[in-house]
Amino acid sequence: MQQDPNYGNQREEPRLTGIPVGSGMSLQDERTWSMLSHLSVLLNLITGIGGPIAALVIWLVYKDRSRRVAFHALQSLWYQVAWAVILFVGWTVTFILSFIFIGFLLIPVMLLVSLVPFVHQCYAAYKVYQGVDYRYPVIADMVDKEHRIA
Repeated sequence: MQQDPNYGNQREEPRLTGIPVGSGMSLQDERTWSMLSHLSVLLNLITGIGGPIAALVIWLVYKDRSRRVAFHALQSLWYQVAWAVILFVGWTVTFILSFIFIGFLLIPVMLLVSLVPFVHQCYAAYKVYQGVDYRYPVIADMVDKEHRIA
């Protein structure tokens, strides 16, 4: 009986360059973690800034395990950062214009605009959990471009 020459040989696997296609994560796990990365926006209701941090942590943990989870976590992270900037500018302008009473008309508008990222990301989480790779209009292209360069 001839033994395999590699039997018992402790070779280290070479580090993969880039993101592996499927490295053992089940489809259900990918859907769950992708959904949770989109739902991380709800942490902003409690902590104020926890959503992007949670999406970043999910990306850091799963970037080498699943291309899908990495894409959705990074997409969620940048979407939340973009909306944080938009809302900061909007509320600042509203506050400044409140001194000349025009800003008081903008308060209801800004309250509605502030709900947009929460509703949109909850919808994205729903679609991702159904198996659809949901893409935010501008953010998804930015994330795709970043993955091609890396």
